[in-house]
This record gives sequence, C-alpha cells and structure tokens, in this order.
Amino acid sequence: MIKLDEKGNSVQIRCNACGTTNRVPLRRLHERPVCGRCKGALAVNAPVEVTDDSFETVIAQAALPVLVDFWAPWCGPCRAVAPIIEELAKEYAGKVEFAKINVDESPLLASKYNVMSIPTIIIFKGGKPIQQAIGLKPKNEFKKMLDF
Repeated sequence: MIKLDEKGNSVQIRCNACGTTNRVPLRRLHERPVCGRCKGALAVNAPVEVTDDSFETVIAQAALPVLVDFWAPWCGPCRAVAPIIEELAKEYAGKVEFAKINVDESPLLASKYNVMSIPTIIIFKGGKPIQQAIGLKPKNEFKKMLDF
C-alpha cells in the first residue's frame, strides 16, 4: 500500500532499482512517473491508503477511474481480498487507480457511501460511484467490473 504524505497531496514511492524515495503528486500518479535519480519507472501498482481527509484529493479529483476497497484489519474476508486487489493494481497500472479505506479510521466515508458490510468495493469515475460489489469475490468478478 502506498502512503500519502502528511498534507495528502502526494505519495512517496521507493524506487525498486536504486532505492531512492520519490515524492509524486497525486494528480500525476497516472502519468507513469520515473525515479528522479536513476530515471527508472516507479512501481505505482499498489493501492493508496485514503482517509476522510484525503478522499477529495485522491478519489474525487482522480484523472482515472478508482477502485476503492472499504475494509477493516479485523475482517477475515477483507484480508482475503487484499492480495486480489494488489494483483489487480499491478495488472491495471496506468488504467485504473486503487485505494483502500479503513472503515474504522474513516467512518464518515463509510457512512456517506452506505458501506454496511465489508469488504465493499466501489469503482469511482469522475469522483462518482459507478459500480459496487459487496463481499469476497473471485478475481475475475473484479476484472469484469474494471473492464467497463
């Protein structure tokens, strides 16, 4: 999972080639950023952790569709879906952005989007929810949602 910086405007991504930590503005995350030191491609293929405070910046202003996983650390099905979401993030890098929202830490978002059961997966486009799935599903079900 990629963590937001303290202001919520950018993420820090460690370069797999040289180990340098790079700050990438969220608005440019979909542009396939490169390392400032070695110019190698940065792996932007992991979900971004989103909170009530950073939602507007990460999801509502995203240039690409965003798959959001509403989850909690104590939830068994949530832990089971996490590796599927990470695989999808790698497969759809540059086409879809991925985010995770811990419902215990961001109850306002869970309430706003009527998340009553977890895991709940919502795909946003232009800041608006367009598709939703509740519960643990096989990877191909999530792929069908993403291939719209």
